[in-house]
Amino acid sequence: MSVSDPVADFLTCVRNAIRAKHRKVDVPASKLKTELARVLLRERYINNFKVIENDKQGTLRVYLKYATNDVPVITGLRRVSSPGRRVYLGKARLPKVMGGLGASILSTSRGLMTDREAREAGLGGELVCQVW
Repeated sequence: MSVSDPVADFLTCVRNAIRAKHRKVDVPASKLKTELARVLLRERYINNFKVIENDKQGTLRVYLKYATNDVPVITGLRRVSSPGRRVYLGKARLPKVMGGLGASILSTSRGLMTDREAREAGLGGELVCQVW
């Protein structure tokens, strides 16, 4: 199956797994998705992730995080920049998600990072997605 937007496919798989109360979700691996999972882990939105190597491209297994009473830590995911409409922002225009409770994930010249990290580094970039 050919996917025109693999990041949106990754976010949709995570969103669907959270709604179904799954503990883990498997998606086809790529460097961008692995870095996206690394940022989600660093911001404590997921428990862990691992890349399972195989003959083809491999599989990215993401272990989802839930609070007490099976309430998911991730309540919303939104793809902002898409292949047909790229959204680039300078360091002065980086948005705060949910008043600072969520995170915007940017693709910068130094790799993927959150809006907080980009502000501290004085960088702008492509706004990939928002998580809250």
